[in-house]
Amino acid sequence: MKLIINGNDTEVKDNLTVAGLLSDLEIEPARVAVEVNLVIIKKADYNEHVLKDGDTVEVVNFVGGG
Repeated sequence: MKLIINGNDTEVKDNLTVAGLLSDLEIEPARVAVEVNLVIIKKADYNEHVLKDGDTVEVVNFVGGG
């Protein structure tokens, strides 16, 4: 299926969860926030939220500094 991830068209496997997507992208879930179709997904829901063809996903990294 096709997703738009951070503005880029990306092909991924069907029935992928947010957790699965992050794993496939080698992104540590604790260090990011994920938005799907303009809705922030709670970390507790990453394993249950199944992505659909055409979804727009934004993955935002937390950056520390001072």
